[in-house]
Amino acid sequence: MKLPHPFRVRSVGGKRSEKGFSQTQLACVSRHKVSRFSVLFIMNYKTWIEISGDNLHHNINQFRACVGGAVKVAAVVKSNAYGHGLVEVAKAVEEQADFFGVDSVDEAISLRRAEIGKPILILGYTMLTRLAEVVENGFHQVVSGFETLEALAKIASANKPALVHLKIETGTSRQGIWSANLLKFLEFIKANPQIQLAGMSTHFANVEDTTDHSYARAQLRTFKEVVAIAEGSGFKHFIKHTACSAAALVFPEARFDMIRLGISLYGLWSSDATKVSARQIGLTNFVLKPCLTWKTRIAQIKDLPAGTNVGYGCTEKVNVSTKIAILPVGYWDGYDRGLSSVGNVLICGQRCRVLGRVCMNMTIVDVSHVEHVQLEDEVVLLGQQGREEITAEEMARKCQTINYEVVTRINPVIKRVICG
Repeated sequence: MKLPHPFRVRSVGGKRSEKGFSQTQLACVSRHKVSRFSVLFIMNYKTWIEISGDNLHHNINQFRACVGGAVKVAAVVKSNAYGHGLVEVAKAVEEQADFFGVDSVDEAISLRRAEIGKPILILGYTMLTRLAEVVENGFHQVVSGFETLEALAKIASANKPALVHLKIETGTSRQGIWSANLLKFLEFIKANPQIQLAGMSTHFANVEDTTDHSYARAQLRTFKEVVAIAEGSGFKHFIKHTACSAAALVFPEARFDMIRLGISLYGLWSSDATKVSARQIGLTNFVLKPCLTWKTRIAQIKDLPAGTNVGYGCTEKVNVSTKIAILPVGYWDGYDRGLSSVGNVLICGQRCRVLGRVCMNMTIVDVSHVEHVQLEDEVVLLGQQGREEITAEEMARKCQTINYEVVTRINPVIKRVICG
């Protein structure tokens, strides 16, 4: 296939990089993690996402050092790896991860098709009609409903056992089995040897958003009581796991046999309270490095006379003559409409404010102060450019949400590529 001529990409200082590549893209190529073909391919996208493989490795190594070698690490790549790219991230960290956590059987199958060989745990609900796919592929399945257990018993066999992780309700009031009902589940598993109790888990309701972990400790006590019941019933060697990213850091007694490393795998803190808690227990040298840089290009530049309205609803009017840039990205792509008139992007290493409303496929920004700005210049929507940085936390504050939502809602059809 003949590739089209690559778009011109200027560095922050305005100088062209070798053969049209930006400095970041050259770094990707030089480390042999991304082919020149891939980079050229990306350069023909209007918007794309670059994921730092080096930062992924750094973050998982930070947790390895924190929890110790005896504790398994499940890399949670559900929901398109929190927006970072399901298969791309899984391939990047497969050697370091012991398990992968996904939400659905579809995500699990996508990993298998990508030749990911590590065990895969389906954390979310699987329709009864699709449990055969779980068993056939050897996936581990979180179970919180007796109907699921009954269906698995009919599907599984000695050669193809059902690997279940019982989810215990300890105080989140979400997916989970009440401790009073546990014996019913355990007795059914005993009576059906084609079902294996591969794990037992719970999830904390209030470990991220507070420095007071009394509620989490109460949940932990309940979980330990349930584990004792299971072990007293003769079940041994099942994986016990309760700790998300925050709990794995600040709640050592919650680590058990495995942690579920989610948001912090991607270099994002679960919350400001988690960061404070980590410092309070002496993790002063613990550093997370964000992995995601979201980029687009300038699609048009034009001048607006003073007094001109901008965008839908005429919600903003320029008071002086203003140079604007049109970006080919909007809320369809996951660039939140809440960033209207308050968001910033980076162009030539400078912050440029969003003018008016974010549209479905376009966003308007003020580039009056940016010298030498040109058509198809690279724009950073989220991430670092030069000395400036737009963080997921900044965007979340402006949209009155959390960093999880900012990255996870980036449209999955946007091209992701691992760099470094």
